[in-house]
Amino acid sequence: MKLIIATIKPFKLEEVREALTTVGVRGMMVSEIKGFGSQSGHTEIYRGAEYAVNFVPKVKLEIVVQDSMAEQVVQTIATTAKTEKIGDGKIFVLDVESALRVRTGETNDDAL
Repeated sequence: MKLIIATIKPFKLEEVREALTTVGVRGMMVSEIKGFGSQSGHTEIYRGAEYAVNFVPKVKLEIVVQDSMAEQVVQTIATTAKTEKIGDGKIFVLDVESALRVRTGETNDDAL
């Protein structure tokens, strides 16, 4: 199994969710986060005063899939979330040692 962690722009969340559902993803965890990378924040003006926004709002997706689906899920996220502007996000893929569905006791692939 693989854990796919993706950070994307918040306005792309619903589009990415629909695309992932289409390719067979049955569940994901979503968190609102703040961070910075190449984008390094920006400045804004509020009530006439300029201030620095050092952390940019993002959405973090966490998805566990069978090994055979991982590449397709990564490609789906990358294609759907892409705006070709700085700050489109990152995708990380990690190995998952085990999984357990608490309600039924199913493990690993059956727990997904």
